[in-house]
Amino acid sequence: MKERLIHGMLLASLTALSVGCANLPDQGLNPQDPFETTNRRVSDFNDRLDRNLLRPVAVQYQQATPELLRDGVGNFFGNLADIWSTANNALQLKPVETAETGLRVAVNSVFGIYGLIDWGTRLGLQRHNADFGQTLGYWGVPAGPYVVLPIFGPSTVRDTLGMAVDMDQNLWANVDPTSTRYTGTALRLIDRRAELLAMDKQLEQVALDKYAFIRDAYMQRRKAQTRRGASDKDEGNGAGDSGKEERYDQ
Repeated sequence: MKERLIHGMLLASLTALSVGCANLPDQGLNPQDPFETTNRRVSDFNDRLDRNLLRPVAVQYQQATPELLRDGVGNFFGNLADIWSTANNALQLKPVETAETGLRVAVNSVFGIYGLIDWGTRLGLQRHNADFGQTLGYWGVPAGPYVVLPIFGPSTVRDTLGMAVDMDQNLWANVDPTSTRYTGTALRLIDRRAELLAMDKQLEQVALDKYAFIRDAYMQRRKAQTRRGASDKDEGNGAGDSGKEERYDQ
């Protein structure tokens, strides 16, 4: 099932790319976004799905679930993500980030009841998020064109391939029984969407062109995350970028 999901994600992205290669009159004006017409269509689909399903469910979840329980959900899945971040920081030859994130995993797994309680942040251990797409970029693999994936949202060709590896290495993807795995995955998706509810109005107010705003913000953030040098610390909310000395112009 995990392999079919990964293959489906890659097929969806390749389909979007092949459709985007059609000679449409308003495509290709932005060199980073040659498939803009197709990307906007996929983005509109994602927005409708969010507006009609994800956001209403997230609102109900936030209103009905005590903050303590919501924190536990975020902490648990954040701790699982820290394990893969530790590996990617090591692949990027970042000893400080590797040690600090790895120590977070150890502390939160042992004293935080498998990560339900985030003792690491309370002890001043910062989270250094890292994924395989970031690792590829760090070692010089070009980002390639910007693409918007169905459901998954903003990406690039490189990050889409990296995402497939991330999903394959996701420890939760190996949990049995499958009913528990699917329930946990759905819960994490809803919890993540609930975390972003506060940003909805800000995004609508700031962005005259929401699509372009998200695209530019995503590309700039990924560019910052594939630089070499000392990383910026993440306070635990996933917003931290890595590096100060630019190496690759995506």
